[in-house]
Amino acid sequence: MTTLNLVTLPITTIELSPGSHLLINDVTWTQYEALLAHRGDHRRLPRIHYWNRTLDIMAPLPEHERVIVVIADVVKIILRLQQRPWESLRSTTFKRLNLAGVEPDDCFYIQNQQAIIGKDRIDLAVDPPPDLAIESDVTSKTKTEAYQAIGVPELWIYDTGKLTIYQLQAGDYQDVDTSPTFPTLPIKDLIPQVLQRAKTIGSSQALMECEQAVRSQI
Repeated sequence: MTTLNLVTLPITTIELSPGSHLLINDVTWTQYEALLAHRGDHRRLPRIHYWNRTLDIMAPLPEHERVIVVIADVVKIILRLQQRPWESLRSTTFKRLNLAGVEPDDCFYIQNQQAIIGKDRIDLAVDPPPDLAIESDVTSKTKTEAYQAIGVPELWIYDTGKLTIYQLQAGDYQDVDTSPTFPTLPIKDLIPQVLQRAKTIGSSQALMECEQAVRSQI
C-alpha cells in the first residue's frame, strides 16, 4: 500500500498490478470529480472509491472478480426463483456530493427497481441508491462509512470465507444475521458454501447445486 499527499498524475497514467491498491490522501471533491471525468468510461482502468478526502484506487485480482461473479449469480438465481424483478448496475459510480463516492463490485436495485429502469445516469440527489451492494475484500478493505454516506440499505462484504451482512439502521450499519432482502434464506451460510463448492467442482456446477437447494426452500 502506498500513500501520497497530492494527486499529481492523470488516472490513465496510473498503472497498478492486479491485487494492489493505492491510497491518496488530502484529495478534494473537485480533484476526485476531475479524476472520474478524465477516466471517462474506461472501466478497464482501476476502480476508485472516495471517502474522508482519501482516494482508494484498486486493481482487482482474478480471484476477486470470480468471487463477485459467483455471489452475483447466486443473487440472480434467488430473485428469479422468487419471481422478483431486479436491475444490476455492477460497478456504477455512486456519489454523494462532497461526501463519498463508491464503485461497488456489484449492486442490485430490487425494491427500487422501477425507479431506475432505462436510466443511463444515476443522480443520488433524485434517484435512490442501490438496495443491495456487494463487495469482495480479496484486494482491499471496504470502507463501510462510504456506503453509509451513500445510503445503501444493505451491504454484503465477503472476506476469507465469511460473508458479513450490514443493514442500515438509523443512519448506521449494523452487522445482522439475516439478509433484509432475503429474510427466509440462510444467506450468510449459503454464499460461503457455494464459493467453496465452486473451488472444488467449478462455478457452473456449484451454481446449479445452489439453484436446486434454493428451489427446495422456496
